[in-house]
Amino acid sequence: MSKYYIFFIFLLTLLIPNIILSITEPLSIIGAATNIILPAGFIYCLISLSPKLGRTIWLMFPLIFLAAFQIVLLSLYGRSIIAVDMFLNLVTTNTAEVAELLGNMFPTIAIVVVIYVPILVLGVIYIRRKIKLSQHFLSTNRRVSYLIISIGIVTLGISYASSPTYSVKRDLYPVNVFYNIYLAFDRTAKTADYAESSAEFKYNATTTHTDGQREIYLLIIGETARAANWQILGYGRPTNPRLSLRDDIYAGAQSFSESNTTHKSVPMLLSPVNAINFNSDIYKVKSLVTAFKEAGFKTAFFSNQRYNRSFIDFFAEESDTTVFIKEQSGLKLSLDINGKSDTELLPYLDMILQKEADKQLIVLHTYGSHFNYNDRYESEDAKFTPYDYDKATKSMCDKLINAYDNTIVATDRLIADCIERLDSIEGVSAGILYTSDHGEDIFDNNTGRFLHASPRPTRYQVHVPFIVWLSESYTSLYPEKAHAIRKNIIELISTSRSFCPTALDMAGIKVSGNAKVDTAASLLSPAYTPREPLYLSDHNEAVLLKDIIL
Repeated sequence: MSKYYIFFIFLLTLLIPNIILSITEPLSIIGAATNIILPAGFIYCLISLSPKLGRTIWLMFPLIFLAAFQIVLLSLYGRSIIAVDMFLNLVTTNTAEVAELLGNMFPTIAIVVVIYVPILVLGVIYIRRKIKLSQHFLSTNRRVSYLIISIGIVTLGISYASSPTYSVKRDLYPVNVFYNIYLAFDRTAKTADYAESSAEFKYNATTTHTDGQREIYLLIIGETARAANWQILGYGRPTNPRLSLRDDIYAGAQSFSESNTTHKSVPMLLSPVNAINFNSDIYKVKSLVTAFKEAGFKTAFFSNQRYNRSFIDFFAEESDTTVFIKEQSGLKLSLDINGKSDTELLPYLDMILQKEADKQLIVLHTYGSHFNYNDRYESEDAKFTPYDYDKATKSMCDKLINAYDNTIVATDRLIADCIERLDSIEGVSAGILYTSDHGEDIFDNNTGRFLHASPRPTRYQVHVPFIVWLSESYTSLYPEKAHAIRKNIIELISTSRSFCPTALDMAGIKVSGNAKVDTAASLLSPAYTPREPLYLSDHNEAVLLKDIIL
């Protein structure tokens, strides 16, 4: 094929994301035109600068990589540019999760390979054979590119004039993606300095509960468990065979996470930070673990996830005892795709309970319902069949749902086992809080949406369960709190806002100092005040969930 054809084919392949985004994004007609014309002019100009087309192709590899990445994400989520959180996921997601995800995106990745790899191969050939474009061809096309750039500048001006919300940093690809890369590096740098920026943080926590009463509080952080598939929240299948038999479970049916990403949602659950103050406070707060320690509690944190080199790890290390069970010897160097069942957290729970500390906090961070679903439950939890999907596609939706529902059965068993352990300890004042970091899309409503962490969430990605259990001794000692939870659990709940204040209130912990705990967010408080659901955007801005949800 002529090198001059390759010149224009290369230009077209780099503009594929612009063309698609101009259709999928909420842009005006002139904004969509700008998103194609202005980048086309600049890319056209860049390709026309040098006669060495092969070298130009490889010098523009960053644009090729971003275009390929963008196409893959568009196929997965249906819309939106590469978000800041997507880049952060690259450094906070473990290799097993990456392997599971990529293994089920083979068709899209294959298409991307077919589009871009031949261009790169031709670039190598052109470099080795020293193939060049003529100066006349280049100068002619540069003049055309200048004209296109001029038209693009005009449409850009009209875009700004016609829309007060238009922004190059948000609406013009690939400028918006490069801005997101900058934000990702900035957040990564701030995270790396977390030990220093949070060093002076204190809760000045004290307990208001009676001395001499043994207390145990268990916080269970779920993974990818959406409320829509919980029997005790109205789902039509028996996914909670054990919890549904109990009359001491308080279950919130109107609970929403303020993020659909683990690396944001879990830190919000475990600290007084929520969508409103996340961007300003997350780098300087410590978790509720520190508050419990200041109030005289022994603390333990057990995780069935891998290290993520971010706030979850930092918060876990605040505990007296910290174990990431997948990071133990023998598993550390393995992809460990099948992983460990969450039930393997129970021996660690038993170990702590056997120490019989007077005041004890335990945090369990589960792997819950994270894809690949069939690796998240044991044979005894396989209640729904068939579940033998071989890939994640709409045609496999029924089998995927069956497998997903089996993960909820497994979570039901874990929570019930935890309750029974605490309930069997005579006279202990105990409580359990459970919620999930976020939910999941599983080709619902005949759509092509799958997984979570899309820049714009669906209801399935943020509607999560919130479960509370209180022991009889606790209810007897603090009847006003038991009354409050019965009243408040039916209200609108932001899990990101309420989980930490509820945990502190459950343990009778009062804080002062530089901690900003929203006491009106505690579900155990008679003064609980619900608020309209918020969402923490990709740029860490608190927006109304109703304005961004799909």
